[in-house]
Amino acid sequence: MDITVVGSGSWGSALTVLLARNGHEVILGGKDEEDILSMRSLRENLKYLPGFAFPDSVRFELLRTLEGQADMIVVAVPAAAVRSVVTELKTQAPIIVVAAKGLEPAGYQIPTDIVAELRPGVGVGVLSGPNLAKEIAKGIPTAAVAAFADIDDAETVQRAFMCATFRVYVSTDVVGVELAGALKNVLAIGAGMSDALGYGDNTKGALLARGLHEMTRLGLAMGAKIDTFLGLAGVGDLFATASSNLSRNYRVGFAIGQGNSLKDAIERVEQIAEGVPTSESALILARRHGIQMPVFEAIEGVLRGRIPARQAVSALMERIPRTETLLDLK
Repeated sequence: MDITVVGSGSWGSALTVLLARNGHEVILGGKDEEDILSMRSLRENLKYLPGFAFPDSVRFELLRTLEGQADMIVVAVPAAAVRSVVTELKTQAPIIVVAAKGLEPAGYQIPTDIVAELRPGVGVGVLSGPNLAKEIAKGIPTAAVAAFADIDDAETVQRAFMCATFRVYVSTDVVGVELAGALKNVLAIGAGMSDALGYGDNTKGALLARGLHEMTRLGLAMGAKIDTFLGLAGVGDLFATASSNLSRNYRVGFAIGQGNSLKDAIERVEQIAEGVPTSESALILARRHGIQMPVFEAIEGVLRGRIPARQAVSALMERIPRTETLLDLK
């Protein structure tokens, strides 16, 4: 297949390596001319994914020069950039795979809805799961889920990505897969904070379990399926992202837990942590749908500097006792 990957960060580069190893003709497009020229020359993304050579078949192009027809487009940019990137991209394809894991900060939309608006009549879906870029590039066994409204499109993506080290499942729950991938980043930030504060595994386990309840309730209110949050896009991705130093969201949370400001924490990570803008977007969606999300509120409050992390934990522990049930919207 002829596949265009848009996004020259670590995620887009890892997917490019994977697809090229699978025998596809891949073009990697990006906005930064210096990055593109460097990758052409060195056959490696020294800035975001050092140590992993691109297969010889990969081509590198500036976003503004991309055009023509492809069999598939993979959009691997931050959620905030999806609208502008897809608007600028001239390449056409019958299938567009969104690999962003966030929500648009301005309109609080999931990225697939944005792409569907910009490319009517095209099969638009999402690829998500416990997929740390460096581990994919290393060829470490990994699994993901491809979700499209049309199962035939999902199976096309499954065939394109699947190999001995990358297993792909299919789903039609686009909203659920996309929400799970975005919301778990907020909890990964909270997990990083918890570890930095020295609370231990009990605290982190409680935070992640209750946080998973909250993101599942929001997903159900928005039409998602509960199975999705118990699968690769939910529990799987949450576990990987909230327990790995390879996760930029975890590292941002850890830096904040060490006493750094949000600005300093982001600068230390040197890449976009999608959980930061998603924390605010998630709470706006929760209010729209009448869902209470106290764990998310606590993490967002710490991120915005309204409450110290230890005080946020105390406030959660002092909430009114309740019965544990997924359908309790309080």
